[in-house]
Amino acid sequence: MLSNKTRYAIVALKKLSAEYGKGSMQIGDIAESEGIPKRFLENILLEIKKLGLLGSKLGKNGGYFLLKDPKSISLAEIVRHFEGTIAMLYCVSEKAYQPCELCKDEDSCKIKATFKTVRDTTYEILANTKFSDLIE
Repeated sequence: MLSNKTRYAIVALKKLSAEYGKGSMQIGDIAESEGIPKRFLENILLEIKKLGLLGSKLGKNGGYFLLKDPKSISLAEIVRHFEGTIAMLYCVSEKAYQPCELCKDEDSCKIKATFKTVRDTTYEILANTKFSDLIE
């Protein structure tokens, strides 16, 4: 399951993607329209800004805006950033690998092979889904 933080990040980026090129959006407007707690959203948007995906503008008409085209931002980037890994088991993770304490031989483990396929398929879908694809 994705954490609320990841889900909120995806929903907020979807909203910002729909407004790409139209100027900045205030946190309160995003929070209200998407049903995200404002205080939680502030921290999420700051994290995404540190990733280099968002810019911000101060002042009355300020807010956040996408620095990159939504066609170039994948769901995989966001899920990996907020969740740490896409894999369901550490023994198949590319970013957070840890040997399996239950496995006698990882090279021939059918469980590992199955979950590696799940990871690869999931990653492929997330990497190929751009935020521009999510705009209605």
